[in-house]
Amino acid sequence: MGSLKIGVALWSLGLTRNEPEFKAALETASRIGVKGVQLFCVDYSSSEPCFLDPDRCVGVERRRILELVESYGLEITGFCAQLTGPMDPGMPWPGSALGDPRGLEKRIEKTMRALELASDMGSKVVTTHPGEIPSDASSNKYRVMLNSCRILAKHAEQVGAAFCIETGQEPAEVLRRLLEEVGSEGLKVNYDPANMLRYGVVEGVRTLAPWIVHTHAKDYNPVTKRATVGEGLVPWDDYVNALKSINYSGWFAIEDETGIDVVESIRRGKAFLEKY
Repeated sequence: MGSLKIGVALWSLGLTRNEPEFKAALETASRIGVKGVQLFCVDYSSSEPCFLDPDRCVGVERRRILELVESYGLEITGFCAQLTGPMDPGMPWPGSALGDPRGLEKRIEKTMRALELASDMGSKVVTTHPGEIPSDASSNKYRVMLNSCRILAKHAEQVGAAFCIETGQEPAEVLRRLLEEVGSEGLKVNYDPANMLRYGVVEGVRTLAPWIVHTHAKDYNPVTKRATVGEGLVPWDDYVNALKSINYSGWFAIEDETGIDVVESIRRGKAFLEKY
């Protein structure tokens, strides 16, 4: 048995729109044998509510939900507050959550409430993809995103939480520049090795070392299209050794959003990680 703290990104097991779905996902995570769960905490869309949205999960309900999670023998590794910007005609995906000024104030406010939720529930990490960070630091999109991150980092400091940018939408060097420019203890990194395959998994760890406080355990197999940890292109020996070399002692939250035999995928990924 290894030393890694292994959890699961709970949304891998399906949406948690209400308490029965939430309990079912926790039960599955407990049966698999992971020790922690990262929880999605904002509405999936206007028509798909999330049980833990900070505008819905309020007051003493937060303590009750924390106790519910603990009743399954699980810890909360962190939260995910993934929001998206408006989608323009012809775009294959929604716009930047923190780099598009349209509706930005509401997205910032929602993320701030997610940070408060995390603080109240005893797990400081809130992760998100803010949108691709431009390589051109003089661009308007970069300046908008920089200001957004400054606001959220300051709020994270105030409530004792950490706003974590997930890796992969830009090279590690570009993300590092923004982190350094913000210069706040409230701004950190959620490292996803599969997302970093095109940029360099181990190199990215070295570049972002001072900011990594949470990780996703995910792989990518170009043949099977599976995300099962240990069965794809991620160089796990080198990656785990790189994290250990920077004294990372946080969670490895297994994430599999493929929809392909996910429970078995998580089981196999957990067994693989236990060798470390």
